[in-house]
Amino acid sequence: MKTSTLESKKKQARQRYGRLEARVTPELKELLIDAATLRGVTLSDFIINSARDVAVQTIEEHQLVRLTREASIQFAKALLRPARSHPRRLAAARRYREAKRTR
Repeated sequence: MKTSTLESKKKQARQRYGRLEARVTPELKELLIDAATLRGVTLSDFIINSARDVAVQTIEEHQLVRLTREASIQFAKALLRPARSHPRRLAAARRYREAKRTR
């Protein structure tokens, strides 16, 4: 029984991690090894941490909206003083709420 439990734990541990491979020039490999050594981590840890940092930064840059000063002012004004709703839009919203209530 213990053997099967140990085998299933090993199998679960193997399934938790995916494998990545990359072919690099010898010069790049040496550069990465030197950098990892300076940080006091393994080459694998250095590559994983570096890739994660760049991935997080890339995602954050694409999720962040940057506005010019003029656009920021226009946006703030629109939030502080929203345009008046058109009567047809108000009537449509009223009809929608009524239809929702009757369901």
